Amino acid sequence: MDISTLSLAELRRLQTKVETEIRRRSDTAKKDLLKRMQKLAAEHGMSLTDVIGGQEATEKAAPAPKKAAAKPAAKKAAKPASVIKFRHPENAAIGWTGHGRKPQWVIDWLAQGKALDDLRATSAEA
Repeated sequence: MDISTLSLAELRRLQTKVETEIRRRSDTAKKDLLKRMQKLAAEHGMSLTDVIGGQEATEKAAPAPKKAAAKPAAKKAAKPASVIKFRHPENAAIGWTGHGRKPQWVIDWLAQGKALDDLRATSAEA
């Protein structure tokens, strides 16, 4: 069969037929396998439920994994306040920890060619 000559509508019809046939054959194969397994178990004096165990065998041959129950979100421990390492040269109330994005006043200070260490807060201030 040369499918390259088929129109889009014909290809979609063919796809539907193929999917239907795959489902049908899969169902038939499962039923046949179940019958063979039951026959084999009976030859050994058991039922398929005895072999697989419990009532689950009649419901599902391979149980799906259970979803974990939703747990309440664990509270995160509060992060300790970061220590100010650098202070604004004119307003000591403004500081920067040295982490994250540099504040504009630090960028301006460095642009003037001044050292970052000149802004370093003393341990008495921190």
